[in-house]
Order: sequence, then structure tokens, then C-alpha cells
Amino acid sequence: MNDQTQPDGSDAYEGAPEHDHGALGDAEYAEFMELAVEEGFDLEDVEGAIEEAGHGPLPVLAVVGRPNVGKSTLVNRIIGRREAVVEDKPGVTRDRVTYEAEWAGRRFKVVDTGGWEQDVLGIDASVAAQAEYAIEAADAVVFVVDAKVGATDTDEAVVRLLRKAGKPVVLCANKVDGPSGEADAAYLWSLGLGEPYPVSALHGRGTGDMLDQVLEVLPEAPRETFGGSGIGGPRRIALIGRPNVGKSSLLNKVAGEERVVVNELAGTTRDPVDELIELGGVTWKFVDTAGIRKRVHLQQGADYYASLRTAAAVEKAEVAVILIDASESISVQDQRIVTMAVEAGRAIVLAFNKWDTLDEERRYYLEREIETELGQVAWAPRVNVSARTGRHMEKLVPAIETALAGWETRVPTGRLNAFLGELVAAHPHPVRGGKQPRILFGTQAGTKPPRFVLFASGFIEAGYRRFIERRLREEFSFEGTPIHISVRVREKRGAKRK
Repeated sequence: MNDQTQPDGSDAYEGAPEHDHGALGDAEYAEFMELAVEEGFDLEDVEGAIEEAGHGPLPVLAVVGRPNVGKSTLVNRIIGRREAVVEDKPGVTRDRVTYEAEWAGRRFKVVDTGGWEQDVLGIDASVAAQAEYAIEAADAVVFVVDAKVGATDTDEAVVRLLRKAGKPVVLCANKVDGPSGEADAAYLWSLGLGEPYPVSALHGRGTGDMLDQVLEVLPEAPRETFGGSGIGGPRRIALIGRPNVGKSSLLNKVAGEERVVVNELAGTTRDPVDELIELGGVTWKFVDTAGIRKRVHLQQGADYYASLRTAAAVEKAEVAVILIDASESISVQDQRIVTMAVEAGRAIVLAFNKWDTLDEERRYYLEREIETELGQVAWAPRVNVSARTGRHMEKLVPAIETALAGWETRVPTGRLNAFLGELVAAHPHPVRGGKQPRILFGTQAGTKPPRFVLFASGFIEAGYRRFIERRLREEFSFEGTPIHISVRVREKRGAKRK
């Protein structure tokens, strides 16, 4: 439930220009706020809801450091809940590496670089690989060092990476549990990264001062300027997927030449390859994520590095073209990659590669797998291609353009509320506990992806929210894009009065 006050009608919205109106223009915003007053909502809460939904992509903070310095513990402290796996040995963080956090009213993403695999290429190399991938996607970095141990050769190697990247860095001297440990932290000035902030991630000591400094160096918005805004530029397309699904082959085929090495040596770690390619008279920037080491006995470590690399590419892209090997069953890793792209809020195209190798039986079972395993992205354009033969490559760009169009679509508030009124009248929310909550009004506060704020008289169940999303897609053609819907509930009159 939202903590809201009951407006008395005397409050005006003269201060509204100080707030972020999201995608609403001034006139539309003023009209919307009048509607909020009529329905008994607190103006400050409504302004906050619009500002929150209209924020666009959040800046990214990477937490890097060698094993067992307390990165995941610090991440848990930053996000305010125990979600990153913590254990007193390396190699425990595997799957999800990105979380959303808030400090002093500022929201940002946190990338946890756990999941160490010491024997991938040696400990120094694995630290460097993770730091490299995380820094690439970050707007700022927290470098965690164990103050009790002091700076090691591995720490020095990460410092060189940080200097090369040129990203703002906050140095966290962790495991400082009391005043006596602050002398140990002072020794870390020798790293040349500025003031070390003494912190105990386990107990919370000093984390507030460190986060205040993080906000000083973290930009209000990500550094990336998408091609569809500002001064323009090529639209960015990330080719993502499991190792060996044909990402490099696809890139070479659309480019019409061998731009990327398809058969890379096992164990090499290379940056994602950016290629400017002209298709259909338009220049696109494709980001390839090939080159992940894949050996059976090192599969866990390779999977983790693959997820970091994929996350970095997705953060930099507008559209994620997710390649899936149609000749194999849809895997858990395929689904994780899809989820990663959805949670990042990118436009999505599903490309089923190696289609030319399928017989009728495999096609039948693949369709069933798509329905059951990828039902959450049934709205994504789909192309069945062969990177080897070039089959249906001409369908890729129209699918990308369709996904981008949905990603950038905005519904005017008046039209949206007319639609919501008809929807609620025809399909009211089920009665629960003798009450029937209603969607009163709403607005689309942002695009890329579309973000809606709905205001209701009571709690709206998840099933009804999914129903609203489905009908929004049907009515306004949000094809190829995730949709974010948040619901604010009107507080009962006098609920906040003591």
C-alpha cells in the first residue's frame, strides 16, 4: 500500500515544473493533476509516481574486487535486503547479477560481480575478466578491497583496468569494524584512487558515507545516448544468446562479409564487437557477444562470464536480438537470457537459427516448446532464419523496426483513460472481501520501454494487471517491447491523520 495523504483541494500544483513529468507535456500534466485531485489522491504521491515511472534507464553501479572481500555482502547492504548469495568461499554467485537500489531518493542499478571461478584462466585472469565486463556496462564503480589484508597484486591489476576504463571510482575499504581498523584503510591511499571509505558491509558501518560519495559520481542518467534521441546516430542492436547459437555467423551474414571470427579459440576473452552495418538503406550498430570460452569442466564459470557479457551488451543496446538454436530444445539458459533482456527493458526480437536443419517433427515440438517455455514473450516478433544459408535474413530488419516502434510508442493520457474506462466497465475487477477495486485513471509516464502508472481505489491483483497489459497490447500495438505497469492505491480518507 502507498502512504498517501488526503488532499483537501486547496493544494495547487504550482510546484509541478520542479518535478519530472516523464513523457507528459505541461498541459497534459496539469490536466492529469486536476483529475487526481477530483479522485482524492495526494498530489505529492501522484507526482512521485509519475517521476518514478518516467525515469527511463537507470544509471549502473558496478561492485568489483577480488574474491572474499565482501562484494555480495556490500551489495545486500546497498539494496537493503539479503538477495545476493553470501558464502565464505569463492564461486557462490552464479545467476542474477543485477539489482535495483535506492539511496537518498536516487535510484540506480547495482551489478554484483561474484561467481568467481579460480581455475578458468587463473585467479588474476578471472578477476580481470569479471571487472572488465562489469566496468564496461557501468556508469560508476565501487572497488572493494579488504582493509585487513591490504592491497594485493590482484587489486593492483584491477586498478589498472579501472584507470584504463576512465570511469569514476569509489574506493571501499571493507571489513573495518571499528576505529582501530581505520588505520588499515588509510594505507589504501597508495592505490591512487583517492580517499578510501572505511566500511563494514557486514554491520553497515560507514556505508552511508560511501553511498553519499557514490551519488556524487553517479550520473543522473546513463551515459549512453540512444540513436533515436538527441543528436541521433545508428540504432544499437545486441546479438545475444547461448554460446554457439550462431551470433557471429548471423552478424557476418547480415554484413555480407567476414566481419567476426566465427570459430574462436577456447579460452579467449574479447570485448563485444561493434559493427556498423547498412541494411535496407539504414545504418545499424550491431553488438556481437561471441567468444565465450566453453569447456565442459569449466561450464559454470563460462556461463557466469557469458551472463556478464550479455548484460553489458544489453545495457548498451536498444534492441536485443535473441538467437535460439532451433535444432535443440529451449534451455534454461535461453530463458534466463530472455528474462535478462526483458528486465533491462529492451525491445526484443526472437531469432530461431538453424531453421534449415529442422524436419517436420522437430518443428512441431519446437512450436510446443515456444508456447510453454517462452510464453512470457509471446509479444516479441519472431523470425526463423539460417545464418549459414541466409534464409529469411530479409525479415530481420522489419522485425527490429517493429520492435523499436512498439518500444517508442506512447498513448496520450486522454485516449488511455477512455480505453481504461471502457475496459473497467466491460470487465470489472473481481470482488474480493466484499469490495470491488477499480482502476480510476492512469497515464503513460515514459517510453523505451512503455511505462504506465494506474491509480486505483483498492489493491489490484496480479492476474488483473496481466489482463490490462494484454489488452493494452491488443489495443495499442505494443509489439516487441516489455510493458511496465505500476499501480498506486488511493489511501482512505483520514488514514494518515493521527
